[in-house]
Amino acid sequence: MDAPPDKEDCEPFIRISGQLIDMGINAPAVLATDLEQGFLLLGDLGTVQYLDALKNDPSCAEQLYRDAIDALTRMHATGSAHQSTLPPYDEQLLRFELSLFHDWLCEKHLGYVFDDLSEQKWQAVCDVLVENALEQPRVFVHRDYHSRNLMVRTEDNPGVIDFQDAVEGPYTYDLVSLVKDCYIKWPRDRIEAWRDYFFSQSSLQATGVTEQEFRKHFDLMGVQRHLKAAGIFARLNHRDGKPDYMLDIPRTLSYVQDLVADYPLLSELGL
Repeated sequence: MDAPPDKEDCEPFIRISGQLIDMGINAPAVLATDLEQGFLLLGDLGTVQYLDALKNDPSCAEQLYRDAIDALTRMHATGSAHQSTLPPYDEQLLRFELSLFHDWLCEKHLGYVFDDLSEQKWQAVCDVLVENALEQPRVFVHRDYHSRNLMVRTEDNPGVIDFQDAVEGPYTYDLVSLVKDCYIKWPRDRIEAWRDYFFSQSSLQATGVTEQEFRKHFDLMGVQRHLKAAGIFARLNHRDGKPDYMLDIPRTLSYVQDLVADYPLLSELGL
């Protein structure tokens, strides 16, 4: 890893790598460091991303997703020893992430001007999404747990990368990132089957979370995640000169559209 010190702080990556390995997660071991120059020597997790494998052979999806969900439930079960060392996924961060959709996709990209009424409706949606996130049990959250950050491994699958922004936050966040992926979309019945498999394998029932509550947490957490991601993709285009991510916005926002019939408040988004 080449991470110039004036652009990247390697300390979170090194620390969280050790924590994940301690949890039994297949993360790259840090073998040697030169922090002054920003170099890390890492263990090798190969070159095959989940996304590549899934596109080349969709029939492998069931095994790959079950492996990823098993790793996620292990992270939640064993991560409690480490999650207090992580930054909190708090109201300030949640609202900032939602502002990316408002500021970068709506205003910057689409030129949409929020009047008083539309701003009021937007804030009402944000209030519901933030409340939903904050009321959930707190766990170790990878924060970018999806097909581009999971590596296919013949043993101890998956390999997990890009975890340096981990936080302590809502238990459904990584699950919805995984099964409602911004880069590949599956039929609703498959998504729901993987969602329910997670619930059956997790210790949520011991916390008193009902299956109905879990499904609501999952759905609305996805809305927050996908609005944020769409905003980030617009920012990558306009600020960073990376237009290819704009192609992922229709897929990303389609997950929100899929829920409008179940959550009428979402119709205020006008998607």
